[in-house]
Amino acid sequence: MSILSILEPSHSTVARPTIARRGTGNLPATVGAELLVPLADGRVTDYANFDHGASAPCLESVRAAVEAALPSYASVHRGNGYASRITTQWYERARAEVHAFVGARADDQVIFTRQTTDALNLLARAVPADATVIVFESEHHAALLPWPAERTIRLAAPSSATQAVTAVADALRTAPEGPRLVVVTGASNVTGEIFPIAEIAAVAKAHAARVCLDAAQLAPHRLVDIAELEVDWVALSGHKLYAPYGTGALIGRADWLNTADPYLYGGGATETVSAEGTVWNQGPARHEGGSPNVIGAIALAAACAAITKHREAIEQHERSLLARLRTGLAQVPGVATYSIFGEEADRVGTVCFTVDGLNSTVVSAALSAEYGIGVRDGKFCAHPLVGHLLADSAEHATAVRASLGLGTTREHVDRLVNAIRTLATVGLTSTYEESTHGCQPTNDPRDLEAPRIW
Repeated sequence: MSILSILEPSHSTVARPTIARRGTGNLPATVGAELLVPLADGRVTDYANFDHGASAPCLESVRAAVEAALPSYASVHRGNGYASRITTQWYERARAEVHAFVGARADDQVIFTRQTTDALNLLARAVPADATVIVFESEHHAALLPWPAERTIRLAAPSSATQAVTAVADALRTAPEGPRLVVVTGASNVTGEIFPIAEIAAVAKAHAARVCLDAAQLAPHRLVDIAELEVDWVALSGHKLYAPYGTGALIGRADWLNTADPYLYGGGATETVSAEGTVWNQGPARHEGGSPNVIGAIALAAACAAITKHREAIEQHERSLLARLRTGLAQVPGVATYSIFGEEADRVGTVCFTVDGLNSTVVSAALSAEYGIGVRDGKFCAHPLVGHLLADSAEHATAVRASLGLGTTREHVDRLVNAIRTLATVGLTSTYEESTHGCQPTNDPRDLEAPRIW
């Protein structure tokens, strides 16, 4: 059965389970909510998406905003044609929408980037040459790696929220004089646990240090307010905010950014260019050289607007599903879940777990092939943290991550829990072998070649 036939429901004669449609009630609808996927036994089922932590599906309202913008899409800032003027307005209104979404201060800049990784690398280029950077080893690689090694203090993964604050305070007390930057995640991409951001920011402020918040995993699920948290910068990704059109943002203080060399040399970043030299722009344009991703900015703004409008319902939906998932997994013998701060810590909808006797890659492959469930396995671009969490395991070097969101339903949660229970107690129904995608059933009957759609 080809992927093309799966994408077209009329080709399927298999009865589909009754599920709650995404977008009902107060929840915004997602594109692909009715996606059917093939199973190794020849059946098809609706896709149970537990990989929101990697990339979230597109919101229907985001797709609608993009489709509305495309007919008049044109260049921005440097054109007087009608389409260019309209597109420029949308681009700058998108900037204002993102600014409001994170509660930015009046003089904070919004610089559009490709995603959180790009945003953090941009900030790393702007950090003063004599600055010291303090970062936990529990960070995602995007927040862990961009800083110069000789000026970076890496802190061990904290054992509690209180210990995290204490560790930052101790590091700041002994850090060299000069500019200092503390980099901290909002929510762990491995366990979903929320870090004590406001408390860390208060300690940083007391030691004249600045704070950059990696909000990639936090912003889709909880309110982020720069002014209230008193952080200096926030980095986020559109593809995790239900806007998979290639745009993220760095939002925050302007001074370091206005004195740093442009992130990209080229048109738009320049005020004047002559034989005598180049004068660079101030503000966001300084680091947005070249033609920007206007459609991505519009998509990101539309997602921010939708999440703001439906925030209470989104949080209620995710808290309910997370509680159901964690309770279900806790009752499965042979399943271990992992935490940085402990089981009672507040967290977004992410669970990291292992199954006794089964490699994590095999678990994720079996969930896909036998149950139509999408999860993530491995070290989740957070190798030091996963190594720390699994340090006492003689069997596992990697884990499984289930991350839920607007594309997840109660039926999906129950299906995942029941599937894990079957795998843990009964075992696999197929044999598995390595493939270009990691692992799949031996003699897999599914046609997994993606057809060309253009």
